[in-house]
Amino acid sequence: MELNVLKQQLSKQVIGQDHVVESLLIALVANGHVLLEGLPGTAKTRTVKALAAAMEVDMGRVQFTPDLMPSDVVGYEVAQSDDVLNMTFVPGPVFNNILLADEINRAPPKVQSALLEAMEERQVTVGGKTHPMQDLFLVLATENPIEQEGTYPLPEAQLDRFLLKINVGYLEPEDELAMLRLVKGEEKAAEPVQTIDPQIILDARKAITELYCSENIERYIVNLVVATRRPKDKLAEWISVGASPRATIAIEKCARAHAWLDGRDFVDPDDVRAVLLPTLGHRLILTYQASAQGVNEATVIDELVQQVPVE
Repeated sequence: MELNVLKQQLSKQVIGQDHVVESLLIALVANGHVLLEGLPGTAKTRTVKALAAAMEVDMGRVQFTPDLMPSDVVGYEVAQSDDVLNMTFVPGPVFNNILLADEINRAPPKVQSALLEAMEERQVTVGGKTHPMQDLFLVLATENPIEQEGTYPLPEAQLDRFLLKINVGYLEPEDELAMLRLVKGEEKAAEPVQTIDPQIILDARKAITELYCSENIERYIVNLVVATRRPKDKLAEWISVGASPRATIAIEKCARAHAWLDGRDFVDPDDVRAVLLPTLGHRLILTYQASAQGVNEATVIDELVQQVPVE
């Protein structure tokens, strides 16, 4: 499979973060955006740059700051006057194949909302005119989970637009040692990067639509999401607001992508469970009681899987 080349290249650059590499491939194939959350220095930006380099696509980067304006992201119109006054659109960084929205939670809500139309409808409206995005368009946003001053938490409506949320943690000692040696080697000489044709991604997106997903699997996915809206037992103590219907679509699409990447032409329950945390965790609002008990999204998802059987 051609995507194995992409996986190998990412694994060379993103050491010890196999779940990040796998999730990025799923997002590419499932045509969805990704939110990377992790502490400073955990290679979030490096991961995005490595992905763009391995695909030979255009990448735009926006460092989100409190003084950022929506036009800095989506673009703006300028007046050009010869004989007749004409308005010319100047595209912003969002008009790239991959947009790195670095520290997205440091920008005010007006700027964050400027991305909503681009992420959901794959278009931008400026001055009453609609400008379509490219066929291959992916927003990869990063945020720091512990930074408080000067940040604006992402509203639920925007979180729901991200297909996946990936938690990027610290490396194991052996992996960190390998990373240290990798960076030292890069300082001496840059290793050539093996790339893939972006058309392979577009072809993969068509291929996953043909994967067989049985009615039992579809019902299992729906039951999982509905269980977050009508929680019972421990889930009732932990979940304040359940997931939206967009979560159902995301889980099913990512499960198909996971099965396809695994070389199968059908979806099984393990595919659903494999993508459940990154697709569902950020769409749940937990109670204060859950926070007091130290319960996080992973714990909630584990309990959800225990309560909801496969029919």
